[in-house]
Amino acid sequence: MDLMRLLDELRVLSQNGLRYADNPYDEERYERILELACEYYGEAFELPADDVRERFEAELGHVTPKVGAEAAVFDSTGRILLMRRADDGTWCLPCGWVDPNESPAETAVRETHEETGLDVTVVELVDVYHYAPSDRFGPHGRIDVLYRCVVDGGTLELSHEGEALDYREIDDVSVWHKAHETYARDALDASAATTTETDEPSRSSG
Repeated sequence: MDLMRLLDELRVLSQNGLRYADNPYDEERYERILELACEYYGEAFELPADDVRERFEAELGHVTPKVGAEAAVFDSTGRILLMRRADDGTWCLPCGWVDPNESPAETAVRETHEETGLDVTVVELVDVYHYAPSDRFGPHGRIDVLYRCVVDGGTLELSHEGEALDYREIDDVSVWHKAHETYARDALDASAATTTETDEPSRSSG
């Protein structure tokens, strides 16, 4: 059994249930489910159940999966811009969680500037990815939105979040952050497809 997936579903059901419950009996049941979820989350992550509950209660409204955005930026030779993360030493695309009142595309642009110093423009939505809670992806369901971007300006500059920053050949990277190798290859395929369509000669009728 995938404990993270089970706990996340119980947590979401209980919090949304408490939000919409209209009688004290349902409220009592949902409250008990939330207590159990907090207790076992606490054991899994070595946190007091009260701390877990406090974190959950900070999430307002209907509980949904977390949304993140990634930016795929290529140079003229097809190398992709990657940062080696300071927290675990893996290589990743510029990325981050979507902030309030911000679209995923705006997040991709903002995170790229914050992590690399470059100003970029989104040119293509590559794909949207969903991941259930797991040891690999974390205790919450998540949706990642991948964009292909082009550089408009700025100067390449490493942020405090990374140990290294450079354009890399995808095949030369051995240690990737989570699913970022998939993102890099999907973005490269999308870029190649766009280039092929652009290079095809136009056909006139008649």
